[in-house]
Amino acid sequence: MDVQTAGSAAVAFGGPALAVAGGVSLLFLKSFLSHQVGGGSNPSQLPVVPEVPGLPVLGNLLQLKEKKPYKTFSKWAETYGPIYSIKTGANSMVVINSNDLAKEAFVTRFNSITSRKLSKALTILTADKAMVAMSDYDDYHKTVKRNILASILGPAALKKHRIHRDTLGENLSKKLHDLAPNSAQEAINLRKIFQSELFTLALKQTFGRDIESIYVRDLGTTMTRDEAFDVLVLDPMMGAIEVDWRDFFPYLSWIPNENFETKIKQMYIRREAVMKALIQEHKKKTQSEENLNCYIDYLLSEAKELTEKQLIMSLWEPIIETADTTMVTTEWAMYELAKNPKKQARLYEEIQSVCGSEKITEEKLCKMPYLAAVFHETLRVHSPVPIIPLRYVHENTEIGGYHVPSGTELAINIYGCNMEREIWEDPEHWNPERFLAEKEPIDLQRTMAFGGGKRVCAGAMQAMLIACVSIGRMVHEFEWSLKDDSGEDINTLGLTTQKLNPMLAVIKPRN
Repeated sequence: MDVQTAGSAAVAFGGPALAVAGGVSLLFLKSFLSHQVGGGSNPSQLPVVPEVPGLPVLGNLLQLKEKKPYKTFSKWAETYGPIYSIKTGANSMVVINSNDLAKEAFVTRFNSITSRKLSKALTILTADKAMVAMSDYDDYHKTVKRNILASILGPAALKKHRIHRDTLGENLSKKLHDLAPNSAQEAINLRKIFQSELFTLALKQTFGRDIESIYVRDLGTTMTRDEAFDVLVLDPMMGAIEVDWRDFFPYLSWIPNENFETKIKQMYIRREAVMKALIQEHKKKTQSEENLNCYIDYLLSEAKELTEKQLIMSLWEPIIETADTTMVTTEWAMYELAKNPKKQARLYEEIQSVCGSEKITEEKLCKMPYLAAVFHETLRVHSPVPIIPLRYVHENTEIGGYHVPSGTELAINIYGCNMEREIWEDPEHWNPERFLAEKEPIDLQRTMAFGGGKRVCAGAMQAMLIACVSIGRMVHEFEWSLKDDSGEDINTLGLTTQKLNPMLAVIKPRN
């Protein structure tokens, strides 16, 4: 998904990470670090945001040691209320755990929180904010977002790339049918199959073709497709959870940390080299072939003002965002359906009543409310991005009747918002039926999984189309059960909270 911005897609990445401060291993939100201490006057004399007590110097870092800080934030909300402040070393952060307050921040107070302050690793990996998801809300952000909407994620672009999404569905179905006869002995690893197909989709949308291998001149080597995937997707995701302890204490930024900087810069260099190779290969092939009408062709024709680094980042962003969050949501949905045979049967009956022996198509999704409910309930319980990448408060503002000073980071805990008992009955329970009670069509922002306001994820619609059609086809064509239920084990990898252990399933063809 546009990860971003939801994803893209949507498409931003960042998340919790391990850090070392004072010799103690600390878990913290790496992309949620700031370089300034919150401050600013309070001319309105509004009450200050309640503060979670912490330690001198370290603040609340020692309390964020678990691998699920969004759950820690939710627990604190029970004591300190839906909005409170914490300290991560020298940095001030306001945390929001309420739907109403999140919408206020997204929309009403947006003009006061349009900027981002990135950690050192993210500054390097994003070429200093040269991507939609991590840029400040300025003219550059609007330009590159307009580009990706025009060529990949907007309504007209989605129609243009329909053939690639249909091919993804066909390839996924074929691979599952090939593996089904032996699935009782060798369980199906859905993640491995689906992630590979999403990578193919991203390459086709961006460069017009998939690859089997690529010669990377700057590195003097030929990479296989799997090696290119590691460099373009997995390595940067791991880099996003690498921590420079100096991010906690900006006043110590003068102290060298060469091992960290070398590691992140090498990731950047290798990714840039592969992207340059893909660009060079595309230019060479298109000299003798017709225009492929893909993203690179659009940018080379319509966005000539982009620098080389900005072009590389614009082309790389849809690759990393498409290959991650949609996979996470789809795997969680299939896990829940395999674990709940009655709900899987209800979904199958709905699909069968609409499609019969025909395949699911995007046009038929509007006739399947339970499938939509499965998708949105999965986003609610298993938010792919449980905490929105931090906004930076660049001028004094007010949220929930409290004064929020400039220089503060703002963390919106989507997980906490989706666990509000005032809004959701028995919120920890995965229950798609709750969405069938909605009188209106389910809003894509109902669970805020795609963010909101002007920075809403541009890839939300593509993510929904891919996930819903894929989930629908898999349930329509196969009966799913779990080989070994490892439980709702969660691993945070960069942006997303995927299952720690891939779902292993036994599938039986319906026909």
